[in-house]
Amino acid sequence: MGRRRKGRAVSGILILDKPLERSSNSAMIVARAIYKAAKAGHTGALDPLASGVLPICFGEATKFSQYLLDADKVYRCSVVFGERRSTGDAEGEVIAECDTSALCAADIEAALPAFRGDILQVPPMHSALKRDGKPLYELARRGLEVEREARPVRISRFDMESFAPGPRAEASFLVHCSKGTYIRSLAEDLGAALGVGAYVSALRRLQAGPFVESQALNFDDLQPLRDREAFAELDALLLPVDSALGHLPAAELGAAAADFLRQGQPVFVPRLPSGERFRLYGPGDTAAEFIGVGELLDDGRLAPRRLLANM
Repeated sequence: MGRRRKGRAVSGILILDKPLERSSNSAMIVARAIYKAAKAGHTGALDPLASGVLPICFGEATKFSQYLLDADKVYRCSVVFGERRSTGDAEGEVIAECDTSALCAADIEAALPAFRGDILQVPPMHSALKRDGKPLYELARRGLEVEREARPVRISRFDMESFAPGPRAEASFLVHCSKGTYIRSLAEDLGAALGVGAYVSALRRLQAGPFVESQALNFDDLQPLRDREAFAELDALLLPVDSALGHLPAAELGAAAADFLRQGQPVFVPRLPSGERFRLYGPGDTAAEFIGVGELLDDGRLAPRRLLANM
């Protein structure tokens, strides 16, 4: 018999504004403690030197965190040209320098189209990707560098918002990208294309999947409620579990079909919208109740894939 988890059986999604100088895992642990939640997980790591939107899933919402891990992200980043750094960001040591006084905004604008669309990107050594079971950043800290295979990513937007010329020119960019994109690598590759080198001096995530900066709460918003043990008020700040799944079409089920699905049995559902995966809703006391995610089989039946626990 499994050990019972300590904490509250709270379910939902907290949109956290992750502070600087804190890892995503550390931020998740603090959020879990504030909510006194039995189960929690984050949905895609942000570097300690990055801030911004970090969805935290509690309870049953953790079953659907993969949809947020797979979602597109939007960032605002500041880039300094004329320096290469060992980590690709402000934390690293300077490994090369040059004067960028001749660099102008038009040069950067001319280089950007090559980095938009479907591109191949080599992950940085200072990343959590693993080689033989060890994170690459551990090897990098020992002064080792290993070959990394380029991976496909999609850059939907890479737009320059501002430019400040000088010996160390600086620019701000808005980046909309697919999962697995490294903004540090994007900046370094842009600097290499311009022949001057570059690193990320500041990074903020503005959006993760459907969740945006204006929804994000910081620890200063949450801690006073925890100090008063105002758990009902804290819970009211959570978004519903299905808020991460708005990109999936909805399938509304009758009581019998919902019961069969909960038992793991595929069912025929008339008048399904087009799609392969669906948000599933069954009859509730006052409105349709989210019960999980289903997948359309080749024979036209809808099969359960991820279901909420019966509570």
